[in-house]
Amino acid sequence: MAGGIVSPESRKIARDWGALAAVIKAWGRELGFQAVGVADVDLEAAERGLRDWLAAGFHGDMAYMARHGTRRARPAELVPGTVRVISARMDYLPDAAQSWSVLADREAAFVSRYATGRDYHKVLRARLQRLAGRIAAEVGEFGYRVFTDSAPVMEVELARRAGLGWRGKHTLLLERRAGSFFFLGEIYTDLPLPADAPIAEHCGSCSRCIDVCPTRAIVAPYVLDARRCISYLTIELRGAIPVELRPLVGNRVYGCDDCQLVCPWNKHARVSPEPDFRVRDGLDRATLIGLFAWTESEFEDRLAGSAIRRIGYERWLRNLAVGLGNAPGSEAVVAALRARADHPSALVREHVAWALAQHRMP
Repeated sequence: MAGGIVSPESRKIARDWGALAAVIKAWGRELGFQAVGVADVDLEAAERGLRDWLAAGFHGDMAYMARHGTRRARPAELVPGTVRVISARMDYLPDAAQSWSVLADREAAFVSRYATGRDYHKVLRARLQRLAGRIAAEVGEFGYRVFTDSAPVMEVELARRAGLGWRGKHTLLLERRAGSFFFLGEIYTDLPLPADAPIAEHCGSCSRCIDVCPTRAIVAPYVLDARRCISYLTIELRGAIPVELRPLVGNRVYGCDDCQLVCPWNKHARVSPEPDFRVRDGLDRATLIGLFAWTESEFEDRLAGSAIRRIGYERWLRNLAVGLGNAPGSEAVVAALRARADHPSALVREHVAWALAQHRMP
């Protein structure tokens, strides 16, 4: 834990913690966060839901979720000495993002809009570290640890408890004035800041996110079976995409935004002012054939600094092969697939063979 844990008894001066919390929120906005809140660390109710979710096997091959067990819901066990969590959100919607038109164009490759720019892990972590640095300059040495989707942290629940929004039926955080196109990050800390109050939910009877899911991964309001989620299938899953789900993946080659795109609250989503989240390499309107033609060195070079690079070239080709299998049949599509038919990777070869079979080609 950066800075080490400092016991409350050892703090040299009495402090107005409410005033400090207000200043921290202002600093956060200066650093590019759209909102900052403070959560307490009592996640007992969420822990029960986590246990049920894991018991149902909805985490799929994400063994790390089960491996960390209850530590996800117990911040003070994950980082000893933690009494509060500073939660922050940062908008990521890129300018002129055309999503539905790309999804409708079966020759295009749809990349989840959060991944068309720079890797958010790097952006948020750097800003949170700078925020922690400002706090240290104000209060002296204090205990903290920064997280950005990088450890067993229940970030949506913590953000909800920090008053940054409510959990939507698709399980993502929603905010009335911002929708859901934003990232979350946390600072676990031993500072006894006053916790913010959660806000009311505003999903009502709406079920658009549930109804639109191509693979019916949202099995009930607030319950996601990751094993059927296209984001899981194209990003987290290391092996073969289940054959029965491949036609439903469509042209989504990295992630899926459908449940967000239909959400009425996202009519309020704002374009991110953050330059790092601007689209790179034309990933908002690239073609399946064009991306499938990239060599491994092109993949590494063009996606340097991108979250996509984390899945590796093999899974990238796997995903694109599925997209090409779902694309309209053409000589160009078949030629692209045949060029990879003898790829060294058995995973790629399997998906290419499936795709060729969709076009009735051996």
